[in-house]
Amino acid sequence: MKSHVIVTGAAGILGRAVSQCLRDAGYGVTGIDRAPADDGASAYLGGVDLTDGDATRDAVRQAIADRGPLHALVNVAGTFRWETMADGDAATWSTLFDINLRTAVNAVRAALPALREGGGAVVSIGAASAIKAGAGMGAYAASKAGIAKLTEALAEEEKDHGVRVNAVLPSIIDTPANRADMPDADFSRWVAPSAVASVIAFLLSDGASAVTGACLPVTGRC
Repeated sequence: MKSHVIVTGAAGILGRAVSQCLRDAGYGVTGIDRAPADDGASAYLGGVDLTDGDATRDAVRQAIADRGPLHALVNVAGTFRWETMADGDAATWSTLFDINLRTAVNAVRAALPALREGGGAVVSIGAASAIKAGAGMGAYAASKAGIAKLTEALAEEEKDHGVRVNAVLPSIIDTPANRADMPDADFSRWVAPSAVASVIAFLLSDGASAVTGACLPVTGRC
C-alpha cells in the first residue's frame, strides 16, 4: 500500500470511481459520506454530516487513527440543482453552497494539520460551468466557483508547507442520474467517472509534484 487518502462523498457514483481508481493505484482509501454504507470495498465512515465542522473533524481524526498518516484529501462531496432565477428558490443557493463548498472547507480545515506533516495534496471537484455558466446554472456554478477560488487561495497559503492544492473541473459526467435527466443526449460526449478519477490520481502522484493552484478542465467532448 502506498499511503492514505480520504475521499469525501465516497458513496456516490464519482466517489466510488475515485476510490476504486486510487485503490487500484495502491493507495489506502478511507471514504467519508453521509450515506450509511458504500460498496464495501474500502474503509468507510458513514453517517457523517460534512456540512458540520465538528463532525467532519471527528471523522478525519478517526480515519487517521484507523489507517495511519494522511497523504491526500479528495473532496468529491457535492450535489446539483438546475433552476432559473425567475422560477427558482433562494434556498437552493444555501443548499448548494453548503454541500458543494462548505463540505470542502470543513474537510480541508480538518485534514490540513495532518497533510502538512508529510507534504500532502488536496484535490477538489469543481465544475466547468464555474468558468462559463449556462441558463439555470447560477447557484450551482457560483458554488463551484467557490471551489476554484478556495483552490487558488489555499495553494498559495500552503505551498511553503509542502501541500499541493488543485481542482478538476468536469463538464457533464456520465452517470445514471444525468442519463435519466437528459435521455436524448449523446452520452459518448460526456466524461466517464473513471476518466475524472484518473486525472485525480495523476494530480496526487509524484508526476504532478510541480502542479499546484491548477483548476483543470476535464470536459470530454462537451
